[in-house]
Amino acid sequence: MSPNPRQMLLLQAVQAQGSVMLDQLAATLGVTLQTMRRDVQRLADEGLLTRFHGGVRVPSSTTENIAHQQRTTLHAEGKARIAQAVAREVPNDCSLILNIGTTTEAIAQALLRHTGLRVITNNLNVALTLSANPQCEVIVAGGVLRGRDRGVVGEAAIDFIRQFKVDIALVGISGIEADGTLRDYDYREVKVSQAIMAHAREVWLAADHSKFNRPAMVEVARLSGIDRLFTDAPVPEPFPALLHDAQVRCHVAT
Repeated sequence: MSPNPRQMLLLQAVQAQGSVMLDQLAATLGVTLQTMRRDVQRLADEGLLTRFHGGVRVPSSTTENIAHQQRTTLHAEGKARIAQAVAREVPNDCSLILNIGTTTEAIAQALLRHTGLRVITNNLNVALTLSANPQCEVIVAGGVLRGRDRGVVGEAAIDFIRQFKVDIALVGISGIEADGTLRDYDYREVKVSQAIMAHAREVWLAADHSKFNRPAMVEVARLSGIDRLFTDAPVPEPFPALLHDAQVRCHVAT
């Protein structure tokens, strides 16, 4: 199949955002929802797009994440809004754990003016950022350093984190599937994230809109395992009901 000019614009729009709802695409391209559904189906049949309930996303691997450098620029504006929303809710003089991810790295940047923080992390990028805040004590987990994103994983990191009980875990995730599972790619990273969530009094999840309906291989937790969700756009179906049932407070950063 050779996409026509309208379908090429459709592909470019989805690639730029990662995932888009069909009604939004139809409005952007100035076509009817019926035409949009037909174009999307043709592109999906060719493996150029992947459909989900009410929307479409770029095809992605369930076994390997996008490279870290690419993820730092992908949805950067939305991640910055999420980071500011999280920072507004984090009180001074509290203890935190931040895990691996470009969204938690954005949150670290947004916390530079906080005072009295004690932060534990297995993300060296987070540690380096927060080390610039003289009012913040940074504690770095030991373990195996993953060179591609400066994340620390492995049993040593898990054992280290188990020593603590913090006020808030600020965690990122690679995907949230329609069954309410939070998923990631590296089982070693998942084990550390599970320890982080288990050793916090509250768990706050930071996930931009592209993470919804995005598949990944390893289950980290379920929505019922978090207390708050911070995102950058209204959540698509079927997630509003799932969040309500799980009693998760949702913050949409504007």
